[in-house]
Amino acid sequence: MFFAHPRHGQLTAQDTATMSRSKRGSIPSMEALGEAFVGETVMTVLGASGDLAKKKTLPALFTLYRQGHLPDDIHIVGYARTKMTDEEFKQRAIQYIKAPKGFSEDEFKKEIEKFQSILSYVHGPYDEDSGYQALEKRLVEIETKRPGGTRRNRLFYMALPPSVFTVVAAGLRKNNYSTEGGNRIIVEKPFGKDLESCREMMSALKAEWAENETYRIDHYLGKEMVKNLLVLRFGNVVLDQTLNKNSVSNVQITFKEPFGTEGRGGYFDEFGIIRDVCQNHLLQTLSVLCMERPVSFAAEDIRDEKVKVLRCIPPIKKEDVLLGQYVAANGHPGYLDDDTVPKGSNCPTFAALTLFINNPRWEGVPFIMKAGKAVNEGKVEIRVQFKDVTSGIFTDIARDELVLRIQPDEAVYMKLNNKLPGLVTKAVPTELDMTYKNRFSDVEIPQAYEALILDAFKGDASNFVRDDELDVAWKIFTPILHWIDNDKPKPEPYPYGARGPADSAAFSERYGYKRDDAGTYQWPVTNVAANL
Repeated sequence: MFFAHPRHGQLTAQDTATMSRSKRGSIPSMEALGEAFVGETVMTVLGASGDLAKKKTLPALFTLYRQGHLPDDIHIVGYARTKMTDEEFKQRAIQYIKAPKGFSEDEFKKEIEKFQSILSYVHGPYDEDSGYQALEKRLVEIETKRPGGTRRNRLFYMALPPSVFTVVAAGLRKNNYSTEGGNRIIVEKPFGKDLESCREMMSALKAEWAENETYRIDHYLGKEMVKNLLVLRFGNVVLDQTLNKNSVSNVQITFKEPFGTEGRGGYFDEFGIIRDVCQNHLLQTLSVLCMERPVSFAAEDIRDEKVKVLRCIPPIKKEDVLLGQYVAANGHPGYLDDDTVPKGSNCPTFAALTLFINNPRWEGVPFIMKAGKAVNEGKVEIRVQFKDVTSGIFTDIARDELVLRIQPDEAVYMKLNNKLPGLVTKAVPTELDMTYKNRFSDVEIPQAYEALILDAFKGDASNFVRDDELDVAWKIFTPILHWIDNDKPKPEPYPYGARGPADSAAFSERYGYKRDDAGTYQWPVTNVAANL
């Protein structure tokens, strides 16, 4: 679904043909979405001087604006406590914007100038009405200068720490809520630290903003491969019919970062790897992989199925958990060597967790989550390992696997056994490989924040987290998190740059995972830090 505006031109014939071919169900119709924000719209980025806004939000908005996907008469206002002029903000806003592929220096400069022309800035506190009143004055100035109708839409993006979420949401609702158009608010994770704190936060937000106005971002839901799961699952009979307990032995969902906390230890130590990655990113990925077929691509139909599968997952048991913490090795400092980390912290930087889904499709299949910092490579992937083939004619043969590489280098490949060419009959593991950069070489894959911000403008909430999703997700993780917080089990040390704790491989094997014993199968490994 695209916006076409006079300023940016109409869709090409190729675009129209592509959309026509896609009408059979891969793209939701406008009837399945909320009302799109078109025409007079002001977006306010709160926390505009912070790293998230500079590195993610504003570059994403630049790309959407350049490609013509934003409303025709868009203006973007930055708001933060930092004192800056409009010009200073405009310069800060472009620090992390890179020239698009194929653009000359002059072309890029012109696009930057166009983007800067729709930016302005207001500074003020987050906990006082005076700041929001100054913001309101700026919003009204922008809106009254525009010709045309009276409908004035406002979108608020909170690129803020969670400590001020509810205060800012209340301040915006009291002082900046449009009575002449639509209002939406985008909230970043983390959504609390456990079930109780999440419920408190959600209650405070819902007291000010309706659920259909609230868009909670988990940026993994905007990643291309995660969004592709719906098509892979339900657009291919061969996959939908084999992804179940009858064929699948186990599933691993893995998150790896080849770097440590590196000066961010204070924030990380407050949350830990499970809250930072597993409870949100990896659980959301699991829910999309395992949900039943929705009746349509409408947001509520998709999110209903995600909630149903999450409700079938019992709380994680401590015997199904392995914790680790990296130590100095290979010239890199350990976690406790970081000056921003509290002395003697038991905070895990690696976690392996096993979950089970008690429903007819998945009962008995272990879902192994692994997330670690300062490990041997940077990647996020799903690995579905199928059961052994019937014994008899084969004495030693690898299991089939379906692997979905979420990042870097998006790929879908099926690991299958094949006869080694030659005069002897010997089975070797190989793959049916669809690596995106090879198969879709001329397609620009959007960044997660680009996709999600555009969805918010379109009123499509299917890739945002609903309130009851959060509630059931915290029910799964809160008991194990409280055990870690209260009993402080000592994590197993592992060297910086290792695959994880020494017991990590044995942990997976305990739940049925089998590595290729012959060691003949390799998939290209990257040591480049991904944009995780």
